[in-house]
Amino acid sequence: MLRKVIILGSGCAGSTAAIYAARANLEPLVLEGHEPGGQLSLTTAVENYPGFPEGVQGPELMELMKKQAQRFGAEYKMESVTEVDLSHRPFTVKAGKHTYQARALIIATGASAKMLGLESEKKLLGHGVSTCATCDGYFFRGKEVMVVGGGDTAMEEALFLTKFASKVAVVHRRDQLRASKIMVERAQSNEKIEFVWDTVISDILDVDKGEVTAVKLKNVKTGKEATRKVDGVFIGIGHDPNSKVFDGLLEMEQGYIKVFDGSKSSVEGVFAAGDIHDHHYRQAVTAAGAGCRAAIDAEKYLEALGEK
Repeated sequence: MLRKVIILGSGCAGSTAAIYAARANLEPLVLEGHEPGGQLSLTTAVENYPGFPEGVQGPELMELMKKQAQRFGAEYKMESVTEVDLSHRPFTVKAGKHTYQARALIIATGASAKMLGLESEKKLLGHGVSTCATCDGYFFRGKEVMVVGGGDTAMEEALFLTKFASKVAVVHRRDQLRASKIMVERAQSNEKIEFVWDTVISDILDVDKGEVTAVKLKNVKTGKEATRKVDGVFIGIGHDPNSKVFDGLLEMEQGYIKVFDGSKSSVEGVFAAGDIHDHHYRQAVTAAGAGCRAAIDAEKYLEALGEK
């Protein structure tokens, strides 16, 4: 089945690209991916997306974007890409048992936050457990929070949270940080930040209450366990770009697709948008902007070829 544009991913970047592509009469097909709606579908209140003065629930925002794209003719399918062939046009995209072809491809598969792997963490995500201080720090004004990690991501999260929280504890499984020297100095000189060394979180309480009340800590050297009261837990151990299927096919940097002159990838006719290439901002609004850019670039590309 030949399509003018296929969009991989249905988060802010993918659905915004779908809105623009559909309005340009490109009849885009959106393969929603293994996380329909992207990371916002895993969050609760979103207060920093323009146009919602009272805030909006993450899943609701993504559903509104999807409906808007569908209104203009975008088609959504609950499928994840398993294989692509970018060696010639039209590009081939395999998703499960189905095979599609596209004259232009927009990759908006995002990046997934690395998690601790705790059942309680999964259940409390969006209810006191967060992977984004910029998104959720405001909700913890005057509260005590904990950041997990020892790299630059964790230090950035901890420093940002000091603007709101009364105290920030950084828990790290080693006795020294792997963050860059300047980030370490900034974090260690901030009086609101405390470091808990050689320690991991073994559980997060309290699932029954539906909110974070405390964490169970375990010292990896002594095996000693303790419970500590906290109001929020921020996981700062990095992200994994969802780019494995494109390995060896596109130019990348640490798994993130490199873009040139806007949203163009290293293969002509293939465009990237959102967290799959942006490991710096990782915001819903920047992902949406990137989706807009990719759709416009794809439209201009097809127009120049006389294929619009």
